[in-house]
Amino acid sequence: MIRPTVARVSLQAISSNLQAIKRFVETGAGSRPGIIAVVKANAYGHGAAQVGLALEGAGAAMLACADIEEGIVLRDAGVKAPILVFGALSVSDLEGIFTHRLTPTISTPSAARALQNAAAKHGTRLPCHLKIDTGMNRLGFRHDNLAGTMPEVAASRNLEIDAVYTHFATADNPEHPAFGQQRERFDAAVAALPSLGVQVRARHAANSAALWRDERVWFDYVRPGLLLYGIVPPPLHATLALRPALSLTSRIVAVKGLRPGEATGYGLKTPIDHPASIAIVPAGYADGLDLRLAGRGAMLVRGRRAPIVGSVCMDVSMIDVTGIDVSPGDEVVIIGDQGEESMGVREMAAAIGTIPYELLCRVGSRIQRVYE
Repeated sequence: MIRPTVARVSLQAISSNLQAIKRFVETGAGSRPGIIAVVKANAYGHGAAQVGLALEGAGAAMLACADIEEGIVLRDAGVKAPILVFGALSVSDLEGIFTHRLTPTISTPSAARALQNAAAKHGTRLPCHLKIDTGMNRLGFRHDNLAGTMPEVAASRNLEIDAVYTHFATADNPEHPAFGQQRERFDAAVAALPSLGVQVRARHAANSAALWRDERVWFDYVRPGLLLYGIVPPPLHATLALRPALSLTSRIVAVKGLRPGEATGYGLKTPIDHPASIAIVPAGYADGLDLRLAGRGAMLVRGRRAPIVGSVCMDVSMIDVTGIDVSPGDEVVIIGDQGEESMGVREMAAAIGTIPYELLCRVGSRIQRVYE
């Protein structure tokens, strides 16, 4: 059984997007960086198992996820490529790192100690990536305190640092000076590490926005996330031949009329002053639709835009179809194309003051993904 609301994911589009990114970074003056394909948060809502296999097949050098549990999902799906775990591991059950051949990030002194102890018990030398905090002030060893923190890491006999990386806080904001500051701090940190006992074999720093913005931060690997799924991080614009990979569709289950003075949905917040027709769509906030779409967003039906009205409910939403000849069973496009019209995730996010990442990651677990 398939519910009326379905997410269709084009694995071909995702593979094609990776190839477009690969061709782009190969235009640089330096070495050709490998691709670390980011598939955390269930591959940004697209389905980590299927997407991970597709990206591995398309030539990704490595996949990256948020935690050990996400890495295990990828291994259980059959992914054989290296898998980098971004998240903090100091309070995690580390056994999955060893049983599923995951590459952890060392981002805090306590994580380094926990990984060293676990690797020693397993009698193995554990490949790791080292994260440097260059100004985002989240995870990572502070760039200005490496002399105090790196000796312990360097002395960890069971840890092998395969790569060093950082993460940019403002790569999508060309006007913000922090991007340049973080780049310079990372360069300085990388230069200082050998004298502190840590050899630098590879570097990576560029997420989707950074790899599009500045060739100087491509280094040995780039880490695209949103670009893989065919979306350029706003407010940036790209000329890459990218294809959105996900469409979200449903079907009208009922059509009814409203009289002047009536409203629809919880709170009855927006009474109308004219006769209107509304259609009921079986997709609501339990499926990932944001409450703020009511009065701001739209869906496509019969190739036309139909405003979302009333309130987004748990299981249904209402759209104003006044003047459009619709019937139960008609397809409704929440994200995607229909006829001459298109409803993209960037437009939807802008309408409610959020970011595309959030909307994609919130596509609900009860929505079936159909892979094409």
